[in-house]
Amino acid sequence: MSNLVKLLSRRTVVVLNSKQSRKMASNSKEAVVAVGQMRATSDKSQNMQQVKELVSRARAQEAKMLFLPECCDYVGESRPQTLELAEPLTGPTMSKYRELARSNKLWLSLGGVHELTGDNSSECKIYNAHVMINDQGEVAAIYRKMHLFDAETKDFRLRESDTVAAGKSLERPVSTPAGEVGLQICYDLRFAEPALILRKLGAQLLTYPAAFTYATGKAHWEILLRARAIETQCFVVAAAQQGWHNKKRQSWGHGMIINPWGKVLADCGGEQELAVATATIDLGSLESLYQSMPCFEHRRNDIYSLTAYNLPTATTDGSSCEDRMFAGNKVDMRTIFYESEHCFAFTNLRCVVQGHVLVSTKRITPRLNGLNCAEMTDLFATVCMVQRLLEKRYNTTSATVTVQDGADAGQTVPHVHFHVMPRRTGDFGHNDQIYVKLEERTENMPPRTLDERIDEAQMYRDMLRSSNNY
Repeated sequence: MSNLVKLLSRRTVVVLNSKQSRKMASNSKEAVVAVGQMRATSDKSQNMQQVKELVSRARAQEAKMLFLPECCDYVGESRPQTLELAEPLTGPTMSKYRELARSNKLWLSLGGVHELTGDNSSECKIYNAHVMINDQGEVAAIYRKMHLFDAETKDFRLRESDTVAAGKSLERPVSTPAGEVGLQICYDLRFAEPALILRKLGAQLLTYPAAFTYATGKAHWEILLRARAIETQCFVVAAAQQGWHNKKRQSWGHGMIINPWGKVLADCGGEQELAVATATIDLGSLESLYQSMPCFEHRRNDIYSLTAYNLPTATTDGSSCEDRMFAGNKVDMRTIFYESEHCFAFTNLRCVVQGHVLVSTKRITPRLNGLNCAEMTDLFATVCMVQRLLEKRYNTTSATVTVQDGADAGQTVPHVHFHVMPRRTGDFGHNDQIYVKLEERTENMPPRTLDERIDEAQMYRDMLRSSNNY
């Protein structure tokens, strides 16, 4: 008898359903989704067999998507073993996941796989990567866990950061059959800010694949999941690991699907090591909820803000960019190389130094004191990102970042904007001469051509697209 057959013979394999999820949703705004529960070990082959079983059962219930838990590839018994078993996202394990999705015409949320990005030496760390694969077997999105679980209680001690490197950014929600899905992983659940930002970015469903410890799961798992659903007004799908992975580690289970009102639609329970639960995601119900309880319209952006730094933007490929107004002047979208929620960065008509660019607010406001809290936060975050980008491009270690706030301060365009100028050794005879040049540039400096500014903007967009380190 194979190890898998022995394993399954010791288990009761269950499929749990909400009332609506036995039939295929007929409305285009509805989709049946499945949440999976498993007990991964260090045996990658056996874990893959469990995933195949979950896929089969999800397909039998006509689900469009299957959400798998964190560590669906394996749970290592030690740091050296965890590193040894890790693979790049181009490796054989990911190829098997992609083929499963393609052959079953099923979207797969791989809740957390061990992503190897370099060699597996003792100094190496890996990423905990949440990978979304579409029903064509293509990678639709990758999110790398930002919050690492370093905690010690009377029941356990875990230091994820000993093995895993923290992700550098949120990822925008990805379009799926179950709507716009915001990706998180396990310990991220304890932080409300990313969930709220994802909702701001259009998320309709949040997913928290996990391997929650037994002690913390018993205390907080369901409470936190329902809280995230209620405060964001999103559906929440949380796949889970369950049972003893090895002698040192036990997970809580209770993979769940929760609606935006905080109602648990499906629960895999705490006893079954291999389980699938399904429910219907009705996106059509969201609009009426937003209208009856418009929480996001009531937020006080003048007092506090929800702003994500280093968030990838579609502007880098030019697909969502549009012309912007800079006071009474129109800025050609082709010269804009970055947009955030409240700001945009664009190449300059007259440059004091090479790489001199502008960062402006989208809302036309003459003075800094006219900005609200959200605009202030986003503006300075964008300025810092642009500064790092320019220093990388021009191999400099200094920059002059300045704002002329009002006519008497030299402001010629009555619209809040920062000048970001990379500096080189000896670029001016006297360092502060740059401010004189800044004031004189309108009269004395020749304008650059539109083609020059477009080419420069494209260069910056290419840099942004190829890296998340700004």
